[in-house]
Amino acid sequence: MTIRMERRGAAAIVTIDRPDQRNALSRETVLELGRAGKELGADDSVRVVVLTGAGDKAFCAGADLKERVAMSDDDVREMLSLYASELAWLEGSPFPVVAALNGAALGGGLELALTCDLRVAAAHAVLGLPETSLGIIPAAGGTQRLPRIVGYAKALELVLLGTRLDANQALGIGLVNRVTPAGASVVDDALAWISPIALGAPIAQRQALAAVRAAREKPLREGLELERRAYDACLTSEDRREALRAFTEKRKPIFRGR
Repeated sequence: MTIRMERRGAAAIVTIDRPDQRNALSRETVLELGRAGKELGADDSVRVVVLTGAGDKAFCAGADLKERVAMSDDDVREMLSLYASELAWLEGSPFPVVAALNGAALGGGLELALTCDLRVAAAHAVLGLPETSLGIIPAAGGTQRLPRIVGYAKALELVLLGTRLDANQALGIGLVNRVTPAGASVVDDALAWISPIALGAPIAQRQALAAVRAAREKPLREGLELERRAYDACLTSEDRREALRAFTEKRKPIFRGR
């Protein structure tokens, strides 16, 4: 197995466990990630997922080049299709997915992180898309997702120049949401930061996530209609009534996802 999963309360942690290969994405690893997504998606008790890599050197080095060198052109095309099918859950699940960048996220590793909803980076992490310097382009969604996160001009700069960013530079352009203090565990820091999600109202969290995700692709009018429907799903929930009772009684609400 090249993937480890563990639970901490309502949070699930998925770790790419190939530190000797800098957590590179072999075919088997991609398939295992797909199976992990199906398992987690079927578990209603999961409210948030943290995706990380083993060790402290690399979050993910992207494609497994030792495996790639023996592939035909058609084999590579098949791998790109597997990325799309097996990793789609990272941006389509009912729960948010947070990438905890424990080290370098370059090439396909950064593209993997871009698929996630939020990104927390260790202080020593390095991020970049160096593909054009190798005669190729980012082909696991990087050319499409990066502009949606950092804007067209900055994305074009990073792709064409192959610029590498440190964690604070990535924070400055909105590529990551948070930088973990040096010496601290990026996974522990990410879990503490996202505790309002893990402890929040599940229905509201899911509906808010769906509504905000829609803003990436839908025209404004369609997005506003989706937002209205998402709000109505919260309006009729027991969690909303519990929040009002807790406010009146001056206590913290106990959300049950009903």
